[in-house]
Amino acid sequence: MITPVFRIFDVEKALDFYEAFLGFQVDWTHRFGEEMPEYIQISLQDNVIHLSEHHGDAAPGSTVRVDMKDIKSFHTTLKNKEYHFSNPSLEDTPWGTVEFKVVDPFYNTLIFFEGKEGEG
Repeated sequence: MITPVFRIFDVEKALDFYEAFLGFQVDWTHRFGEEMPEYIQISLQDNVIHLSEHHGDAAPGSTVRVDMKDIKSFHTTLKNKEYHFSNPSLEDTPWGTVEFKVVDPFYNTLIFFEGKEGEG
């Protein structure tokens, strides 16, 4: 398994996006000290992402593809939340997937997909 690391700058904004909007669960968090940067593991279905406030762990503006089951239902759930900063649209691609894209508050992109690519 590969676990991507996304650079974040604000834990509260990150959790508002990943937990409240996208529905990821927080698996664990770590800080070396009270005033130190936070490192978080989140998961959704079988997908795991690490979020890091540590300088040098990752560069903002990264992209990952996230293999999902029942993407249309997941998309409907997100649309019903009426999140003010994202309004993703489903796309049927020529390569046989159904997908949509969201960008987090730190310019990291997640492309959720279902179909041939990962047989999701």
